Amino acid sequence: MEKRNKKRILFTGGGTAGHVIVNLALIPYYQEQGYEVDYIGSYEGIERNLIEKLEGVTYHPVSTGKLRRYMSKENFKDPFKVLKGTMQAFRILGKRKPSVVFSKGGFVSVPVVAAAKLRGIPSVIHESDFTPGLANKLSIPFTKKVLATFPETMQYLPEKKAAYVGAVIRDELFTGDKKAGLAFAQLSGEKPVLLVMGGSGGSEKINSTIREALDDLLMQFDIIHICGSGKVDPSLRVPGYAQFEYVHEELKDIFAATDFVVSRAGSNAIFEFLALRKPMLLIPLSRGASRGDQIINANSFKEKKYAKVVEEETLTTEKLVQEAAALKKAAPVMLDEMKKYKSEESRNKVIEIIQSMQKK
Repeated sequence: MEKRNKKRILFTGGGTAGHVIVNLALIPYYQEQGYEVDYIGSYEGIERNLIEKLEGVTYHPVSTGKLRRYMSKENFKDPFKVLKGTMQAFRILGKRKPSVVFSKGGFVSVPVVAAAKLRGIPSVIHESDFTPGLANKLSIPFTKKVLATFPETMQYLPEKKAAYVGAVIRDELFTGDKKAGLAFAQLSGEKPVLLVMGGSGGSEKINSTIREALDDLLMQFDIIHICGSGKVDPSLRVPGYAQFEYVHEELKDIFAATDFVVSRAGSNAIFEFLALRKPMLLIPLSRGASRGDQIINANSFKEKKYAKVVEEETLTTEKLVQEAAALKKAAPVMLDEMKKYKSEESRNKVIEIIQSMQKK
């Protein structure tokens, strides 16, 4: 029998950028430690674009189902896709023989964690949101450990498996250069910079409302708008307004140049803004389009005075302009509260737990 390589780790997670970001924060450490790194994701998800370009990481696509909150004939096919994905992951794990699997969630992770259980390979799950998502709920019976970003999440997890670790922030985000960010966006820096992000898929509602409010907003801010793939409006060429589909390497510089943020309320993103001390106006994904996790995340940050919140159903051009002005006014209080938030060496905590779980 081939000996298991103790210096190999396999990551999984995808569907949205939020299900990849923590993996991106951890992968460099394992590469530095001499681990061979594998990643199982979907064939067409955003994780493939983000991971395949990483040097030294082997990407393995598998079949995966999708959680839909509406009736579709595809719902009847999904169990077979998950079964196929589990068989594919089972074969990959048997061939690559990692000592541990780390899962960031998303539906692609379910067959991977199930296959790891069948192979006798320990897995660790990371839950970013206030309440666990369905994919992680399905995976919990197969895993050794479930890590939580919010301390309140612990009440929803099995006590013997749960550990609170806080938010894992990418180290590179603290190395941004403000001048480089302003130059990349072709902004003068004479006005405060408002960064607008509608999630990895881009929000039609946020995009359209920002553009309708552009004349009023540009009186107060320069604007960097990350609007999603295929959602740049080429007809809008206005001084002080820079728009991008997605930003990769330059994101740290964009963050360094940013004074205020308008964003969805995905957990990974808002904790990054908190760590970087960027006052936020959060527009969470509505309950009609989600399980409501972003609303819970946003309200948690509002209670702690890290953010202001506008629900998508109430968002209008006038309200956006008013709330952006109110955000600017409330920023000193928000910044004082943000300074009380201390990084709890979350990345190191996660690494320690992963190390302790590895199969010898």
